[in-house]
Amino acid sequence: MTQIITSLSEISANYDAMFVDLWGCMHNGITAYPEAVRAMQNYRAQGGKVILVTNAPRAWPFVATQMGEFGVPADAYDAIATSGDAARVALFSGVVGEKVWFIGEERDLTVFEPIKVVKDPVAIEITPLTEAEGIVNCGPFDTKADPDVMRGEFLFAREKGMKMLCFNPDIIIDRGESREYCAGALAKLYEEMGGEVFYFGKPHSPIYDLARRRLADLDVNADQARILCVGDGIRTDILGAAGEGYDSLFVTGGLAAQETATKVQPDPERLNAFIQSEKIEATYAIGYVR
Repeated sequence: MTQIITSLSEISANYDAMFVDLWGCMHNGITAYPEAVRAMQNYRAQGGKVILVTNAPRAWPFVATQMGEFGVPADAYDAIATSGDAARVALFSGVVGEKVWFIGEERDLTVFEPIKVVKDPVAIEITPLTEAEGIVNCGPFDTKADPDVMRGEFLFAREKGMKMLCFNPDIIIDRGESREYCAGALAKLYEEMGGEVFYFGKPHSPIYDLARRRLADLDVNADQARILCVGDGIRTDILGAAGEGYDSLFVTGGLAAQETATKVQPDPERLNAFIQSEKIEATYAIGYVR
């Protein structure tokens, strides 16, 4: 049974580190949540480690800069693990070939910057779809458009046997009050059409491997540490935590605000009904990180 809590401080002493989602937990895509920032600052002041674990399809320095612009200061976390960095290892290992068709925004081109952890990286070349060996999917060209607009290109790619590297498994996100599609929506369509997709963000293991490496860099034994995963995505953050054997804190005021009737806190009955419908149990739940 998921336990509803009112403050992170109620449970924080039970954990050595937290893997914390960004969008919907620390910010809304436009500005930071002040209470969430203070909660992480307080947790770190007590000796806890905070690894921001995000499905952002970009390298971690870009995310760090963006966090500063949103109002999430550097003293609210210790390190960042992004699905972009996890996927870059596969990209430069040649998982989808050397010539790739790129789907994404101009800012996502940072994923093609060299990554040190890959020895003898392949030389990646961005090409038109007709010349590509594989697909690098960082998100829709138009985040408001129905993913089905890509069906024609995906049909061609599938017939050519192209594999897709999905840099962000998220289906949707909320930017302020506006809902947008993510790379995961395109990957889902491609799979439904019979295409092969490799995922590297939550709930898949590679991003947790990266988060544990970030924790180890802080001289914390990640295999022995008590870790809490915090997130608003029931099928990404909470499912991923369960898969890794970690406790989880479900932030209901994000993607599931309507389903859980969250204003300040979730309605217990609506929360239970939502969890039962998704068949994914969280250890704890809270309206917003505070």
